[in-house]
Amino acid sequence: MSQPSVFWNRRKIIQAGIGASLGVVGGAIAWSQRQSLTSSQGAVKVPAMAPMNHGDMSHGNSISPMAMLRDFDRGTVTQENGRTVREFKLVAQSGELQLDKANKFITWNLNGRVPAPTLRANEGDRIRVVFQNKGGHAHSLHFHGDHPANMDGIKPVRNGQVFIYEFDAKTFGVHLYHCHVEPVTRHIGKGLYGMFIVDPPTPRPPADELVLIMAGYDVNADRKNELYAFNGIPHYYMHNPIAIQQDQLIRLYVLNMIEFDIAATFHLHANLFTVNQTGRSSTGGSYETDVITMGTAERHILEFKYHETGKFMFHPHQDFMAEAGCMGYFDVIPNA
Repeated sequence: MSQPSVFWNRRKIIQAGIGASLGVVGGAIAWSQRQSLTSSQGAVKVPAMAPMNHGDMSHGNSISPMAMLRDFDRGTVTQENGRTVREFKLVAQSGELQLDKANKFITWNLNGRVPAPTLRANEGDRIRVVFQNKGGHAHSLHFHGDHPANMDGIKPVRNGQVFIYEFDAKTFGVHLYHCHVEPVTRHIGKGLYGMFIVDPPTPRPPADELVLIMAGYDVNADRKNELYAFNGIPHYYMHNPIAIQQDQLIRLYVLNMIEFDIAATFHLHANLFTVNQTGRSSTGGSYETDVITMGTAERHILEFKYHETGKFMFHPHQDFMAEAGCMGYFDVIPNA
């Protein structure tokens, strides 16, 4: 159902901890104390970051990985024939991302950000995604989950065209979406991917909910990744630890979108987490561990609490990935 244009015509090359300090630009989120976050599951206490300073700038990039942690796009909601419709607008384009002091990367992105917006809906909602391709190449959007064949996103949308993807959110869980134009590895590796969360009919228990998407960057086009990152920017959470509350339930939505590497692990220091595979259980995780292995496009919900305060690392247990940017800290703030 193509539409006319209607809107907008393994190398340890970086030692752990090295790289410019990163942070939030422009409309950055910056709190001086703590704040209360109202999630879809209810009110939870979320510790705030310290006020930003000049050393925390994200190399001039327009959106910060800190903002991406809790930035859920729930779309424009309307009621049609007695049911909820969530409409999302996604624009494919090209842009430059400053990965660190030494490396700029030309991305193919959605809405000017890598990773793309985290889309969120409830099971049973009607999903309508207005996709505008201004990327200079043919692109598409393929959603994981249930949908009709003509909404599968394998048909390229030419530059300058609009396509409307519409389907029902039938299967709750943690899904993803990405470009499916060949070579798919290149289109994903350039930044055309995002998370798609469908909440279950019975809401999950209240928690501080965070998104971490793992990715790699082939900066010299040799089909090998030289840099790695959580939420777009290498080393970001090493220099800007993620503040979480002591004894607060953390619900971590983790997605592996690293191309060119067969698999990646996620390891949490000084703690265990429960694993809810693909988010398909509404009652919690099925087993406990401190490290999990994920292939490309695999994703899970990980839940944990920290009872001790201080800074605790998280990273893949492939050391070359961690040392090349995919590493960070949780900063556990004491209860008041």
